[in-house]
Amino acid sequence: MRNYRIGMVWLLLIALLWVSSPAQAGGLPRNEDAYHTGQDVSDAYVDPEQYAVDQSLLKAVGFDYDYDSLTYELVWADEFDTNGRPDAAHWRYDTGGSGWGNNELQYYTPGDNADIADGLLTIEARKERMGGRDYTSCRMVTRQVGDWLYCKVEARAKLPAGRGTWPALWMLPTDWAYGSWPASGEIDIMEHVGYNPNVIVQSVHTERYHGASPKNHSLRVPGVCDEFHTYGVEWLPDQLIFTVDGEKTWTYKPTDYTDSPTKDVWPFDKRMHLLVNLAFGGDWGGAGGIDEGCLPAKYQVDYIRVYQSPEILALTGQTP
Repeated sequence: MRNYRIGMVWLLLIALLWVSSPAQAGGLPRNEDAYHTGQDVSDAYVDPEQYAVDQSLLKAVGFDYDYDSLTYELVWADEFDTNGRPDAAHWRYDTGGSGWGNNELQYYTPGDNADIADGLLTIEARKERMGGRDYTSCRMVTRQVGDWLYCKVEARAKLPAGRGTWPALWMLPTDWAYGSWPASGEIDIMEHVGYNPNVIVQSVHTERYHGASPKNHSLRVPGVCDEFHTYGVEWLPDQLIFTVDGEKTWTYKPTDYTDSPTKDVWPFDKRMHLLVNLAFGGDWGGAGGIDEGCLPAKYQVDYIRVYQSPEILALTGQTP
């Protein structure tokens, strides 16, 4: 009788174990290669290989270079030594009063607001009626006369003061290979808004990070409207290093944000060109209101220089 009871107990235990197994309870079968919770396979398990990024789509990875050994050669410059209009061999103009996507208030003229004298380029924002706008200014671009893939840019400038002023030095894609803004990227080397004096903003815009949510860095630089400072960026195949007065301020490196960067965080493997402009008002420039009393406002530039590294050109298959 005792042996019969013991046998029945064993049969019940075996039956309970069989019914409660993952395969019979609707769970996953045991997989020794999967992630486990205790003795059972987690129902939340996701095979990482199933969602792996196509290696051909990866950006900003696999570049092997010694940063400290890089050399640079000057490939383009404007020292603004010749009085008069800016050199047509170096500059084109974006014109019009469309608001430029930011509800800016100025009308950009084809060079009427840009002048060179005494070794300085001056872009002047004025209160004058043109093209349905109450203000004029200038937006100079190197598109098709100065386009580069990986370079170092430096510009020495003194910025205008006054609420509403919005000077910038930046880069846009020349060919828009990944689509319209922001998919093909934007690099803001320097921006300054007059209602927040002496604060320099340096930004990166991509498909993932753009508009009100870019990757950027702000820093206080005393006296930007009273004296000249040098603003720069070093554009490498896997990172952007921003500087002020030769000192590194911050670095945008897409692998700091994702293990598998693609064009949505790094569209910066296509050629780009420079822009230097002075906006007035707009969503950001006018966020603190505008003061017409600061007009005419002058954005002065001593020089703009572009360098490229023979080592990086060779690494990326470009002819130095």
